[in-house]
Amino acid sequence: MGAVWSLQNKFQKWLDVEIAVCEVHAEDGIIPADALAEIKSKAAFSLERINEIEKTTDHDVIAFTTNLAENIGPSSRFVHYGLTSSDVVDTANALLLKESCELLLARIDPLMDVLKRRAHEFKETPQIGRTHGIHAEPTSFGMTWALWFSEMKRNRKRLKDALKTVAVGKISGAVGAFAHLDPSVEERVCEKLGLAAANVSTQVIQRDRYAEYLCTLAIIASSLEKIALQVRHWQRTEVREAQEAFKKGQKGSSAMPHKRNPILSERICGMARTVRANSIVGLENVALWHERDISH
Repeated sequence: MGAVWSLQNKFQKWLDVEIAVCEVHAEDGIIPADALAEIKSKAAFSLERINEIEKTTDHDVIAFTTNLAENIGPSSRFVHYGLTSSDVVDTANALLLKESCELLLARIDPLMDVLKRRAHEFKETPQIGRTHGIHAEPTSFGMTWALWFSEMKRNRKRLKDALKTVAVGKISGAVGAFAHLDPSVEERVCEKLGLAAANVSTQVIQRDRYAEYLCTLAIIASSLEKIALQVRHWQRTEVREAQEAFKKGQKGSSAMPHKRNPILSERICGMARTVRANSIVGLENVALWHERDISH
């Protein structure tokens, strides 16, 4: 995930978008075939050089395209033709969000496998049920795992829906008005990149899409906290119904050698708070001034 959101990958996605646009322009005869070949063979960027140029331009996309031009040469005049910065940035963001979402889906599936296996394993294991933390009627330990499995199944669907929502690009130019590009260019570029084209956009992809994604992550994080909080209670000395694995050589305290603390579950609970807090930022970013601003 760190590699997905690295600066190197961000600018690579920008380049992927620029190249896809050039390819569509070449198909339409706007860019000569030899110029496209030169662009594709010579297009390269350097993080250090982009940062250096941006100190002067105070504009990241201009710094990026300037660095491309230095490497491509005269054919660089065809790069970024008809585009506004957000065509590149927001469409690239869709690629990054899609890539990150696929990583998360790949982690949810094995988690669901574990939850399902444990539900069957502990189906006949009796457990005291609780309401308000107080002993109630007996229940099955496996039922708890089945509950978590069912919830993660809903979360998986939410995440797949969020993936569909954020995997959307726009190549519609300044204020989204298609002043210099035909809408077919947007459709074909997005198809090349494996994205859907936005039905309507301004100069930016609308941030309700990002908010849905972040809120979905917040719900999933809350489900994980729900599991972790239960484990923390089970592991309390007074309860001791279940506990985290404690590997050989692991220590729980520098002062008290008997300690076995539920540190993984505590970390999950702490990180869930951060994810939920970020979802609020996503909601705050939905409202922008007119066709765009950069408060988001």
